[in-house]
Amino acid sequence: MSAIGTLATHHVGLNVTDLTRSLAFYGDVLGFDVLGEGAEQGSRYAFLGQDGRLVLTLWQQSEGTYDSGRPGLHHLAFEAESLDHVRAAEAALVARGTAFAHEGVVAHHEGAASGGIFFHDPDGTRLEISVPKGAEAAEAPSGTVPTRGFF
Repeated sequence: MSAIGTLATHHVGLNVTDLTRSLAFYGDVLGFDVLGEGAEQGSRYAFLGQDGRLVLTLWQQSEGTYDSGRPGLHHLAFEAESLDHVRAAEAALVARGTAFAHEGVVAHHEGAASGGIFFHDPDGTRLEISVPKGAEAAEAPSGTVPTRGFF
């Protein structure tokens, strides 16, 4: 064990180009509540969560789109309660015209019980909604290579 003890993720902060657009995506489509928002030195920000628990912070302080070729965030993954919830999220995202990396629910790798959907937020940030079991019937688009690793 580390001298600092066990750590858990408290929240993830994402830079966005348009806070209003991102609030609609993460709030209306993914179901996050705005726990607080404000502006400081010309930049806007918002705190998002569920059941009063902080999960994401959005910071309107960037330009361009997500660049997977640069160091930093690879993708942000959310775990859903069930495969039905993953499919409901997929339907909401499809209705919104969201870009997906793979069509439908896919397994995390060949033979895995875990799987989900892989898509992009309005700024191109790679996102995943998955379940640890229940996706046994889903195909793996990359064989034994981790699906979530290369989108």
